[in-house]
Amino acid sequence: MKKKRKALLSIALVLSLAVTGCGKNTNEPEKPTDTPAVEKGNEVIEVSTVSPSDQYLKFDEGESFEKNAVYDAYEKDIGVKITNKWIADTSQFKEKVKITIASNDLPDFLLVNATQLKELTEADMIMDLTEVYDEHATDETKKFLTMDGGMQMKTAMFDNKLMGIPSSYNPYQYQFLYVRTDWLKELNLPEPKTMADFMAIAEAFKAKDPGGTGTSYGLAVSKNPFTLDTGVTGLRAFLNGYHAYENIWIEDGKGGLVNSDIQPQVKEALAALQDMFKKGLLDPEFAVKDVEKAAELIYNNSIGMVYGASWTPAQLVKGAVKDGKVVQEWGAFPIPTVDSNPALSQIGLGVDEYYVISKKAKHPEGVIKLLNHWIAVDNHPTAEQKVYEFGKDLKEKGNNYWLLSPLRVGKQLDNNGEILPKAIANKDTSILVTKDHKTRYERAMKYVDGDTSMWWEYLISGPGGAFSHVPTIQKNKQYLQNKFYGAPTPTMVDRQEILLKKRDEVYFKIIMNQVSVDEFDKFVEEWKKLGGDEITKEVNEFYAALK
Repeated sequence: MKKKRKALLSIALVLSLAVTGCGKNTNEPEKPTDTPAVEKGNEVIEVSTVSPSDQYLKFDEGESFEKNAVYDAYEKDIGVKITNKWIADTSQFKEKVKITIASNDLPDFLLVNATQLKELTEADMIMDLTEVYDEHATDETKKFLTMDGGMQMKTAMFDNKLMGIPSSYNPYQYQFLYVRTDWLKELNLPEPKTMADFMAIAEAFKAKDPGGTGTSYGLAVSKNPFTLDTGVTGLRAFLNGYHAYENIWIEDGKGGLVNSDIQPQVKEALAALQDMFKKGLLDPEFAVKDVEKAAELIYNNSIGMVYGASWTPAQLVKGAVKDGKVVQEWGAFPIPTVDSNPALSQIGLGVDEYYVISKKAKHPEGVIKLLNHWIAVDNHPTAEQKVYEFGKDLKEKGNNYWLLSPLRVGKQLDNNGEILPKAIANKDTSILVTKDHKTRYERAMKYVDGDTSMWWEYLISGPGGAFSHVPTIQKNKQYLQNKFYGAPTPTMVDRQEILLKKRDEVYFKIIMNQVSVDEFDKFVEEWKKLGGDEITKEVNEFYAALK
C-alpha cells in the first residue's frame, strides 16, 4: 500500500531539478505571504530534528549540518534555530528512525511513515496539532495543503485530531506509453490508441527490426514491474490498459472495496503478456534485469516501446542523444485501451509520510513557522531567498542546498499541461506563472535553440509531450485513485509482504508461460486464505467508518 514517486539513482540529479516546484492549478500568481525577518530583540526559538545525509548534498567550504547558510537563513528570517539530534546516511536513515521511536528518544519533529504515525499516536508520544496548526499556519499554508479537497490532510487525522503534517506531493502522476516515432514513420504504422494498435506495433518492431540490431523486442520490461517504482520499464500501465490495477483498493459496485490484484481483468492482462512472451515480444531475460540493465535494450535500438511516468524522457535521453545529436525520436502517448472505454491511470493519494511533533517539544509553533516559510519561499521567492535553494552564493552550482530544509511539502496540483506546451510552442513567456513553469520553459527553449542535452525536457513539457496529455486526463477523470488510505491494517502489517510475494511469483510464471493462465484462479483462492479475506474485512470496516 505504500508507494511514492522516486527518481532512479542514475538520474537522481536530473530529476531533482525536473520535479521541484510543481505549478498550481491556476493561472493567477499567489500573493506573497508576509514572512517578516526577525526583529532585533525578538526571541529566537530552537527546534530539533533528525536529518538524512544525502549523497547529492554538497556543502560549501566551511559549512556542515551544524552550521550552514540555509539554517542561518531560517534563524534570520523567521527566528527558528534548527538543530539535529542525529544525522544518518540515507541508506540507514529509516532504520535509525525506527530505533529512535522504539527508544522514545524523539527530536522535536521528524518525518515518519503512515504506520509509524499511527503507532506514535496510539503510544501518546506525539502532539495533537489541531490547535497549533489552526493558530500558526498561514492562510496560504492552509490553502496549499488542501488543494486536493483535503484528502491528504484527512489521512493524518485520528479521532478528528490532526496528528501530523502530510509530506504532500502531487498524486495526479500519470503513466504514458513512449514509442519510437521515427520507427512508426519508417514502418508506416499509426500512433497507438488501442491495445490492438499496441500489439501490432510490438509485432512490427520485432519482425522488421528497425534498429538493425538483429535482436528486437516489442516492449521494455524489468524484473520489478509491479512491486517497485514503475517510472520506467514497469507493467502497471499495461494492466491499466486492460482496466486492471496493481494493488489498490477499488469499489466493488455494492458499496464496499475489493483489492485490484485478484480481479478478472488482471487475468486478461496476464494472458496478453503471456502471449507476447510466447511471440518473443518480451526479452526472455527480463526477469533477472534491473531497470538500468533492461533499459540498455532501449538505448541500443533493440526496443522501441516502454511504459513510464512523465519524467521517463530523463531516462530515455541516454540513448536518444549521442555526441550532441538526437539519434532516436520518441513520442509520449496516453495509455492504449483494450476496448472503447478510455484506460484509467491508477494513482495514489499523494502522501505516505508525515511530519510529527513530539509531545515533549517546547516550541511546536516553530515547526509550523518552518512549514509556512517553506511554502512561501518555494512558491514566490525573493532574490535573497535563493539561499534556500542554492546556498550563500545564491546561484546554481550543483550543491542541492534545498535538501537542507528540514520540512518540505509539494504542491498537490499543477497546471503544467495547460501552460507549458502552449508557452513553448508560441515562445510566450507572459503566461508563465510558477517557478516550475519558468525553469521548464527555459530548459525546453534551450533544446529548441540547439542544446540537445535538454531533449528530455522538451519531450516532457513541449507540444505533444507527456504534460500535454494531462489536461484531457484531468478533465475526463481518466484516472482511478486508491480508495483506501491511512496506516496499514493489522493483517496488512502481518500478511501483505507474503501476499505480494505470492502474487509476483504467480504473475511471473504466467507471463513467462511456465504455467497456464488459469493458475491465476488458484492464486485468487490462495490469496483469500492467506489473509486477503481478513484484510478485505478490515479495509471495509475502515471504509464504512468514513461514510
